Amino acid sequence: MASESPGRREDASSGKSFDEVYAYDATGSLAGMTHAGADGVQLALSGVDHTARPTWKLNETVEFYRDILGLPLVHAITARGWGPPGHHDFLHFFFDAGNGATIAFFYYIGSDRPAKYEPESHHFYMATHTAWAVDTEDDLIRWKETLERRGVKVSPYTKHEIIESIYFNDPNGYPLEITRKLRDVERIDEVDARLTLDAAMQVEAECRARAEKMPDIEAVWRRKAKLVDDYRRAG
Repeated sequence: MASESPGRREDASSGKSFDEVYAYDATGSLAGMTHAGADGVQLALSGVDHTARPTWKLNETVEFYRDILGLPLVHAITARGWGPPGHHDFLHFFFDAGNGATIAFFYYIGSDRPAKYEPESHHFYMATHTAWAVDTEDDLIRWKETLERRGVKVSPYTKHEIIESIYFNDPNGYPLEITRKLRDVERIDEVDARLTLDAAMQVEAECRARAEKMPDIEAVWRRKAKLVDDYRRAG
């Protein structure tokens, strides 16, 4: 289906509510959605443009990213409350994260940080993070040792299968990661990922039908072993 001409595109000014402006859907339902490939349209991305999070520490955020990490401040937007009613006036500012990507922040003027945005020492909180890439082991070592000399608390080196990473937090408590590839991703990795997720989704669906939670990773491994056998028999 052809795209609408630029002059006819519906923009956010037509939105009547927060949910409409941001296409927010709390249901998480996939009912009525079409799978990729079924409609003959192949979509593609060109990498990450930016990540963005709110900050209630304007001075500390700018000092940390610009003056301590050394990321250039490249753009800033200032605006009155935008879109639906209740939206705060804000600053939206961007730091260069390399290869055309940026990391951005919203500073909502006159707002207080809600309790649910307070940082936690928990893996659920750490799961939402920004990871930056470096090319070599020397680069990763240079980042860790330099940040530590600058007073940043940095984790030990962590290897997980095909990457090695270090972790630290910004003044807001947001987790940051710097990582390097240990090897390239190969065809066998794609096959393994598909079999792993197929196994996990099957187990989850069965548990959900029984109103149970998935018990442990062993359940996934056992199911995956069966799928691997099926894959091998199929050639």
